[in-house]
Amino acid sequence: MGRLDGKVALITGAGSGIGKSSAHMFAAEGALILAADLDADSAARVAETIRERGGQSAAISGDVSLRDDCERMVAKTIERFGRIDVLLNSAGVTPRYAPDEWDFEKKWDWVIAINLKGSYMMARLTVEHMKKRRSGSIVNLASIIGLVGYPQGFADGFNPYPHSKGGVVQMTRDMAIGLAKSGIRVNALCPGFVYTGLTKSLTDDPDTLDMLESRHPMGRLGQPEEIAAAALFLASDEASFITGTCLTVDGGYTAQ
Repeated sequence: MGRLDGKVALITGAGSGIGKSSAHMFAAEGALILAADLDADSAARVAETIRERGGQSAAISGDVSLRDDCERMVAKTIERFGRIDVLLNSAGVTPRYAPDEWDFEKKWDWVIAINLKGSYMMARLTVEHMKKRRSGSIVNLASIIGLVGYPQGFADGFNPYPHSKGGVVQMTRDMAIGLAKSGIRVNALCPGFVYTGLTKSLTDDPDTLDMLESRHPMGRLGQPEEIAAAALFLASDEASFITGTCLTVDGGYTAQ
């Protein structure tokens, strides 16, 4: 019997990185997966692989910064599976991949809209259905950079990524308190630097990679599967008395 046997999980950002690893891991533990991603092909491939392995999954394309898309993603999950037991807000961006012609304000708006507003809207719309069952688990992807600043010399203090992830941390705590009596748990994961598409421009540079590895006491960066395993725990009934926590999965980074 799987740790998420029969539970329905809606995962944003499921087409790559931590979201993709979580979708596969959740499915292997018995969850029914709605894989949502801005990239329709990536979401479809994840869902197809899950089905090929004997699981149940459907895919949808959507932009979490758009309310209509968020409503579609939630509605499709309900239509396909009848309920939502777990929401994993994994969709996220970094200004490193914003178009060069964008100014600082447009980059800030874009990152906040995806990382913070998107997580807010997905949670707000999903909770409407969870409240009916008085049960549910929301896991938000924050970051250690939502708890501490970037190392000196790494950024100039105006990078919107830590601003967005700090917002996710506080949103998680406040939602957890507000939803506790409705039987809904809300927690966040704060990963250290992990090998994903979002960090590729950093990890491809040997000097930057050496610097980042040296910042983690374990001497290495994380793998998506290691973060997915923590998400699985928070999503499962094993974490039934855990809400409002921000779990660091960071190789010791924030213990220094």
